[in-house]
Amino acid sequence: MVQSVAPPAKPLKTNNPSLCGRHRYTVAGLIYLCYTTADLFAGRTVRRHVTGATALLLPRPRRTWERGHVSESASISTGIAGRYATAVFELAKDGNELDRLENDISTLDAAISGSADFRSLIHSPIYTRAQQGTATAAIAEKMELSGTVANTLKLMASKRRLFVLPQLITALRGLIADEKGEVTADVRAATALSDEQQENLAATLKKSVGKDVKMNVTVDESLIGGLIVKVGSKMIDTSIRSKLAALQNTMKEVG
Repeated sequence: MVQSVAPPAKPLKTNNPSLCGRHRYTVAGLIYLCYTTADLFAGRTVRRHVTGATALLLPRPRRTWERGHVSESASISTGIAGRYATAVFELAKDGNELDRLENDISTLDAAISGSADFRSLIHSPIYTRAQQGTATAAIAEKMELSGTVANTLKLMASKRRLFVLPQLITALRGLIADEKGEVTADVRAATALSDEQQENLAATLKKSVGKDVKMNVTVDESLIGGLIVKVGSKMIDTSIRSKLAALQNTMKEVG
């Protein structure tokens, strides 16, 4: 018989080296082995095979669906964000507020990038729906966000969907760009770009894609130098970090 067993709140440690860091405790005359937190994070489950008075824990094989869990979660988040984005975009378009919507999402994006507290608010499960709703309402008022965006944040808080806010911003930028006949280029630079540099880059990208390019520029000092530009599904990586990585791979092959 195979049964699932929950780990005890305070398992007794054992000095038996054969247990490899696991814990052992006894309940009703049965010996249980409990995997440590590291074992659980490694994808093992707590199970026991009962034979007489002995219970042994065995790691379960990793299922295929678990290997794709991260990509599946990202896909779900993108899908949720897409539905919210479509609704917000249509409301803003009907109200002739696309320019204000564009300003709102730029303001929110800057808040996510610049405030660890704001990132914690939208991602951390320790906050209740009510706490998230109250906080986002105060933030929306402070930022002077439009009623459409403020109400959307309130709804997302009530549905526990604030964690998709970064994807929502990306989706809205894409919808606004399509409406204006533009494309959005996400640019990561090792240092801040001057207005002239941004204009020259936008002009170069326009020649490549055939549309006006609106750039979303962020600074990433880990690049050391150069740029990473993403336009749609295309990515151009001219960063020094990538060149060093390529050189290192080449040296490994030679060696």
